[in-house]
Amino acid sequence: MNKISYRRDALAVAAALVFANAGAASAPLPASSHTAQANKAFGAALPLSDQQDFQDARRGLIATLPERLIKADGGGKNAWDGARFDFIDGDAPDTVNPSLWRQEKLNNQHGLFKVMDGIYQVRGYDISNMTLIAGKQGWIVVDPLTSVEMARATLEFAQQTLGRRPVTAVIYTHGHVDHFGGIRGIVEEADVRSGKIRVIVPEGFMESAVAENVLAGNAMSRRALYQFGITLPWNRQGTVGTGLGKTGSTGNYSLIAPNEVVSQSGQELTVDGVRMVFQMANGSEAPSEFMFYLPDLKALCFAEVLNQNMHNIYTLRGAKVRDALGWSKYINQLLDAFPDAEVGFRSHHWPVWGKDRVRGHIVNQRDMYRFLHDEALRLANSGMTMDDLANASYYPKALRNDFSTRGYYGTLSHNLRGVYNFYLGFYDGNPATLNPLPRVESARRYVAALGGGAAVLAKMKDAHAKGEYRWAVEIGNYLVFAEPDNKAGREQQAASLEQLGYQAESGIWRNAYLTAAQELRNGADKKFALSTQSPDLVRALPMEMLFDFLAVRLNHEKADGLSVGINVRFTDNGDRYALELSNSVLHNTKGRELKQPDVSLELAQATLFKLLLKQATLPQLMQSGELKVAGDPKVLGALFSNIETFDPLFPIVTP
Repeated sequence: MNKISYRRDALAVAAALVFANAGAASAPLPASSHTAQANKAFGAALPLSDQQDFQDARRGLIATLPERLIKADGGGKNAWDGARFDFIDGDAPDTVNPSLWRQEKLNNQHGLFKVMDGIYQVRGYDISNMTLIAGKQGWIVVDPLTSVEMARATLEFAQQTLGRRPVTAVIYTHGHVDHFGGIRGIVEEADVRSGKIRVIVPEGFMESAVAENVLAGNAMSRRALYQFGITLPWNRQGTVGTGLGKTGSTGNYSLIAPNEVVSQSGQELTVDGVRMVFQMANGSEAPSEFMFYLPDLKALCFAEVLNQNMHNIYTLRGAKVRDALGWSKYINQLLDAFPDAEVGFRSHHWPVWGKDRVRGHIVNQRDMYRFLHDEALRLANSGMTMDDLANASYYPKALRNDFSTRGYYGTLSHNLRGVYNFYLGFYDGNPATLNPLPRVESARRYVAALGGGAAVLAKMKDAHAKGEYRWAVEIGNYLVFAEPDNKAGREQQAASLEQLGYQAESGIWRNAYLTAAQELRNGADKKFALSTQSPDLVRALPMEMLFDFLAVRLNHEKADGLSVGINVRFTDNGDRYALELSNSVLHNTKGRELKQPDVSLELAQATLFKLLLKQATLPQLMQSGELKVAGDPKVLGALFSNIETFDPLFPIVTP
């Protein structure tokens, strides 16, 4: 696999996620005796033998997809390989936290499932679920997975199994790529544009779908490698999943613009004869998201607002921090809005059945996010800093004993800090931390103060031998940044990070630790560079956002002293923009026309996308007549020569 796109997600998408590993030059180590004992004790404190979740995860299984390997369009890679999860069976090995092992055994359940009469789900063939609701004329598809190939393959499998019916509507519950990326595998864009097929979204969907991974997209994509364990092997010493699901399918990621928008809670639509009542949840798990209720079926779609684990208030890949208080209140509203719900299904994980169990699940999910919010602020108002919150350990007993509120994805540690950051930002109020030294200089001074590199390495080894892995990696980080070529230091740092990964209950913490260990040993693998610039997502960018992204990429120091004015007119819609380089910053203003520009451009928006997607060069477009230039074309060279291309594999665990 060369390059993939990730959401909002991502998916992330996203993430988009890959499943193969090119092979590591330096192999991981086994679990230490300290890790084996810690994992055993961790499991002993939990009711791991409780079978309710397994009964729910297997309930309604109709059939499994016969093909375990799905090839991506265009050849050269796979979109999905179900066999890679087969090792997750039996008792947890010493190298995996037993609670996470249980969660990933549950996430291994795959196939076409009947939720109830009229509602079916495809689960276990992507990080997300695809839901099929039977309308009067055809299928209403909810969240068509991450990739075109998997959406196509699983829908065809469902059609063959349940009976062939046309797709009459598609619902995107929110703007993360694992919930819309497969759309072109199940419908034709022309049918959406004509209104033959309804594509229904929450208000703000299109901006949400593209915005999160644009301006900070390169940094998010790089960090997504760590969060989702994209470069790790699938085995007992590598990745076992994300907690939220296995992994995202790869292949081709697409987006078709919606033709219908839901904007308020209580809004009711009849879609192919099926009544739906929508509940807005914008700003909870995604900037644009809704849930919906099917009153005639007494079925409630939780989208990704309620899950079978604690979600992220702050996501490790990086994104705007989510509003935990608002999240809890959206969930609380479900209790009064839909009290008769008898089944709750969702975009990840398995459903919950029975009126009392649905209500209990809603209550605990609500209480979890409210607790994260209130506890973080209680501690902050008591004088504790964001770093202090990383070690807060109290969690209400009933939530601790409910597997659906455990930290398989988000964690108590990083979510409490996320809430702190949401309200108070990065600064802890102590002026000693206000103006820190650069990381490398600070590391060198710490190493010198600790007696030099050899002394620090000895302290790392001593801490590791005692099972004090957090301390080992804390001081080891100084050594790696002070002496990045110190191979013994890097190896020791990797060994301690690895043990932390083996002990982590969170799938994404495990992935982050193990990816860091892998890169310390072998460097970053260039085959796994991520890109957020799939053609559909680029074409969906509002022009202002696209120009803003160019401004982010401008090397301001090199552009210092330049003064440039450019008029841009789009021939397809008549929109005009003024681009002005002033004091090393590039402004764009819609509707403004400079009286004395240095250069003027006339082109269609599609032509600009050709240029950005590298489908044609500037001279080629000028020669073909698709781009008309008036004024001094050298000005364009002066500006665009200072537009940077970001390194998708910039260092994280080394300087």
